[in-house]
Amino acid sequence: MKIAVSGKGGVGKTLVAGVLADFFVKKGFKVLAIDADPSPNLALTLGISLDEASKIVPVSENAQLLESKTRTGFAGVYRLSFSVDDIVEKFAVRSPYGVKLLVMGTVRSAGGGCTCPANAVIRALLQHLFVELDEVVIMDMEAGVEHMGRGTAGHVDIMLIVADPSLKSMDTAKKIYGLAAEAGIKKAFIIGNKIRNASESKLIQRFAADNKIPILDLVPHDEQILKADMQGETPLKYAQDSVGITNIQKIGEELLNIKDVKS
Repeated sequence: MKIAVSGKGGVGKTLVAGVLADFFVKKGFKVLAIDADPSPNLALTLGISLDEASKIVPVSENAQLLESKTRTGFAGVYRLSFSVDDIVEKFAVRSPYGVKLLVMGTVRSAGGGCTCPANAVIRALLQHLFVELDEVVIMDMEAGVEHMGRGTAGHVDIMLIVADPSLKSMDTAKKIYGLAAEAGIKKAFIIGNKIRNASESKLIQRFAADNKIPILDLVPHDEQILKADMQGETPLKYAQDSVGITNIQKIGEELLNIKDVKS
């Protein structure tokens, strides 16, 4: 199963991606989490220390890796055919909870026509991860899907669009849903997050109904998650006492029950 998690900044998409990655590991799956947000912080959510996280060099900024894959010996000429199956083994970091994490870096132009080394490697790597890798892949991405390229996005099984009960967040969710459809992603769902009361639940539900976006679930506001964030700790540490995390784990169960994700 290949899952992309998107949404406006601050809505909790990294939390959703991290908890789902942990959930699938506990279910016995091999899981690769990809941080493709321009401001990556999935490592902290997965329990990787701030010191270790600060040492991770994103793939798109790893000059030595990019050169080794694309160097031809001719100035200004790049090799566009190369293997990428070794990148995960060499550069993914394993979290204390058993999730492998690969920090991709900004991939905004990976689907465009640029032939610079970073975009060539990112394009090939995403294709490999979403098409050939026999693992659960969960990608925490920035808002939008166009940077993945039509070919890669078409191989994402499920797009999860996280939104809180704010107008800006829901407007972003609407745009992402449209982009997902254009990119060929056949199963896209909205997850309402940070829901405080029945009024906010109805607001999300009405928005989804008006825009014909299926809701996968609603996640309640959770002070325990906020506390962990303020203390610089992974919320997974408090999973047993967190209603929010418990709810996201239930979303994981729902994803397992979705049949024929590529149909």
